Amino acid sequence: MSDQQAHANSFGAVAAEYNAARPSYPAELFDALERLSGRPLAGADVLDVGAGTGIATRLLAGRGARVVAVEPSDGMAAVLREVSPGLPVVKAGGDELPFHDASVDLVTYAQAFHWTDPDRSVPEALRVLRPGGALAVWWNIKDYGTPWLAAHQERMAATLPGYHYYGGVIAGHEKLTGAGLEVRAATVRWERQVTVDQVITDLTSRSYVAVLAPERRAPILAAEREALLADFPDGKLVEPYRLELYVAPKP
Repeated sequence: MSDQQAHANSFGAVAAEYNAARPSYPAELFDALERLSGRPLAGADVLDVGAGTGIATRLLAGRGARVVAVEPSDGMAAVLREVSPGLPVVKAGGDELPFHDASVDLVTYAQAFHWTDPDRSVPEALRVLRPGGALAVWWNIKDYGTPWLAAHQERMAATLPGYHYYGGVIAGHEKLTGAGLEVRAATVRWERQVTVDQVITDLTSRSYVAVLAPERRAPILAAEREALLADFPDGKLVEPYRLELYVAPKP
């Protein structure tokens, strides 16, 4: 099993932590998605691929879209079904979508497109999209120019050889333009209030921590909690994000 496969497969065991602590998405993201795709979400048929525990799926449904969550991990899908029993879930990945040709208006990836093989996932998205449809991919990227996040990043990079953050892995624009697609982009800046406990739970759900054996993971999390509390004795922090959205209409 490759390192990437091991990291991708690690999420099932930490699905509850993922759902509890991962960031949501601001309304501005979906406003931009409608603007760049040229259609409202209300009434649209959407495949949310790599849906995880349904963080984005629920928000898409809240905007009136008819959404099917597509998720390969049994653990993640189980939490999605528990939290949102009314949402349909199909076990699959983006490289092989079990849906008919020209059957949906949007294919979306929230924090998930980098786990696919674009040589397979892009043609699959285009196959299932109707004329006038679009492929949309987006990532929340923590603002590591913020002092406490910069210090956190330095500690993680020094402690974890497999450490990475989205700013170094997404390359979403290049993957879509490389497939010959027109790409429309938007950036949304937002922030959330979090506690040190939430930061640690979020960290627990990251693949580069989830792949570690429990005896290796526990002291890393304990040390990071101690470092954060030393800087934030009240246990409260502000976590800023840059959200990158790329929308590629079907040619």
